[in-house]
Amino acid sequence: MASVKTNKKTLIDASIDWGLANKFWVILLTVVFFLTTIYYVPNLSIDAVPDITNVQVVVNTKTKGLDPEKVELTVSQPIEYEMMGIPNLKDMRSISKFGLSQVTLIFADHVDIYWARQQVAEKLQSAKSNLPAELQPELAPISTGLGEVY
Repeated sequence: MASVKTNKKTLIDASIDWGLANKFWVILLTVVFFLTTIYYVPNLSIDAVPDITNVQVVVNTKTKGLDPEKVELTVSQPIEYEMMGIPNLKDMRSISKFGLSQVTLIFADHVDIYWARQQVAEKLQSAKSNLPAELQPELAPISTGLGEVY
């Protein structure tokens, strides 16, 4: 059997032939690619563990010895009622435990955390009038779910 030879070039063969015939353009494109890489690599915002936590503000209130039902009725609900109506507030949840009320306010992703904290702090001042006198609600430090894991 005689082997049949074809003159068809593959894409790789054609690319190699073009590169050998146009050395100037290959070198120029390589230099442009290298300089572009050097310019853009330091500005990349790549994180090994990206933080995808939403914008949230937490209000903690220590309730010296109140049972969870009283904490819910006298602390968590008044704070929640006062926080309703804050712009861009997406969700609100609370935990009422023995001696602790924690209200978590979740805002839209485009909201600045400091603006959200300011809004909550202002509403918290008016909520204090509906709470028992000895209780002092406080904003929790700025943290994210990823930060709490660390």
